[in-house]
Amino acid sequence: MHLPLTLLHDMGGLPGLELQAVMSVLAQFFLATIRIGAFLVAVPVFGAANVPLQVRIILSALLGVVVMGYVPVPTVDSYSELQILGVIVTELVVGLSAGLIITIWFSAAVLAGEKIATSAGLGFAAQIDPSTGATTPVVSKMLSLFLIVIFLGLNGHLVVIRTMLDSYSYLPIGEMPAFGALIKGGIAAAGSMFLAATIIMLPIAITMLLINLAIGVITRSAPQLNLFSFGFPISMLAVFVVLYMSIGAISLAMQDLVHSTIDNFQLVMGAMTYG
Repeated sequence: MHLPLTLLHDMGGLPGLELQAVMSVLAQFFLATIRIGAFLVAVPVFGAANVPLQVRIILSALLGVVVMGYVPVPTVDSYSELQILGVIVTELVVGLSAGLIITIWFSAAVLAGEKIATSAGLGFAAQIDPSTGATTPVVSKMLSLFLIVIFLGLNGHLVVIRTMLDSYSYLPIGEMPAFGALIKGGIAAAGSMFLAATIIMLPIAITMLLINLAIGVITRSAPQLNLFSFGFPISMLAVFVVLYMSIGAISLAMQDLVHSTIDNFQLVMGAMTYG
């Protein structure tokens, strides 16, 4: 039985959601996911190429729902077309910069592995790193995976995600951050990356230098011992023995690296707000 048109008019129309209200909520949801989604793309663990794109999209959507329930998200109607474009670009820059700072810190393990492989003659043992697409020595990949395991074991991924969620409180969507703090944080992270890589690889590099020096003295005193047939096998075996014996010291150095990364990341996010 069909209802009369006058009755539908008196009832205010059919019950349900208005399309305009749905579009407004979807626009707010989009604004809430830009910063955290860009961060997940740039951060080492979640932004790796071996992590499926669907997983990152679903995780960004879930965190966007958390953001909408955590802080008030402005509506799109409160901005003009040019202003909303600036808000989107700002959110992208903040998320990508935050993830890039952590990536720079984590590059210390890759740099240390490259120096260790070069000193041990393992530079030719390289493979394509799926996370970066560049050719990386196997030792670098081993140390990088070791650092990621320590990072996940210390719940560092939860800390950095919580820091990003807290950034919505002291840097609401639509406000202009202090981009100078992001630039200073990136430069400081690059300098600390070289320092951390030196701390990780220096004991092993010194040991390999002494081994190569001893091999050089032996081959000099006995020329019949060819360097390529005598020195390289010893260097290759020695680097794995030294890595095995120094795994405890490397783990402690990487724990300090993870703590320094998190502390620096939180300081940069705080300075981004207050300058």
